[in-house]
Amino acid sequence: QFQLVESGGGSVQAGNSLRLSCAASGRAFNGYGLGWFRQPPGAEREFVAAISWPGTTTNYAESVKGRFTISRDNAKNMLYLQMNSLKSEYTAVYFCAARRASVAGTTSSRYDWWGQGTQVTVSS
Repeated sequence: QFQLVESGGGSVQAGNSLRLSCAASGRAFNGYGLGWFRQPPGAEREFVAAISWPGTTTNYAESVKGRFTISRDNAKNMLYLQMNSLKSEYTAVYFCAARRASVAGTTSSRYDWWGQGTQVTVSS
């Protein structure tokens, strides 16, 4: 069973940084595109960032460009999201996801596996 588990969420003040991690178990990430999505309170899930296999292409939502960096460690089956200069509007549950296609896709419905999410709260 392929499972994804996020960690690293928490409560921080605006302007600070957090690093989210996503660990895969059950099988390797090999060949899979990976992504981060978030769901703000009372809103729908939205795309944040994605990375292709083996990591040559990345995509970001306009709202996080220049602030967030997605990366992957294929040897360790780990996905990361470095979040800098956090803003209160980034408060959300953050999910990692994996898809069988190797591309850095931005559409949530194209992803095949999801973690349970980690809460990020940014106070102003």
